[in-house]
Amino acid sequence: MNLDNFALKDLLLVAIKSEVESNEIYRLLAERVKNSLLKDRLLFLANEEDKHRVYLEALYKQRIGDEEIILPEKSEVPLPHVNPSEDRLLSEIIEDAMQAELAAKEFYESLKNRFEDEKIKGMFQILANMEMGHYEILSKELENLKNFENYDQYWPMMHVGP
Repeated sequence: MNLDNFALKDLLLVAIKSEVESNEIYRLLAERVKNSLLKDRLLFLANEEDKHRVYLEALYKQRIGDEEIILPEKSEVPLPHVNPSEDRLLSEIIEDAMQAELAAKEFYESLKNRFEDEKIKGMFQILANMEMGHYEILSKELENLKNFENYDQYWPMMHVGP
């Protein structure tokens, strides 16, 4: 991802916005699901995204100054949007979230090249690795969702109690 045409301030604001939106989506999904294990994983991901936001806001203050953080309505950086609409299957939303996590990984790997400070570069690599970890968590949950959908399809009485 080539970020050369963007100001550092704008890139940091986009990164913060992305983390805020990811947090909101994971929390929204966690409220919707009945499966407690999936709910826990979604809340874990939401909390991780919030930690990323806190780091990015601190970096913004360090690099840009005490200027108020005003998130853009729309990002000029092409990052995927996740539509958590209730009329979509959870598996579709998870697939979109997986693509967003991959894009975030690539974004952070590109963003680290905007810094000379090795500590900051290292932090962005850690963020990129964490986003890849989020992708892997979602991948396993998607596999479980699809298997669950198959159980419903092949064993319609699966959820009938004694």
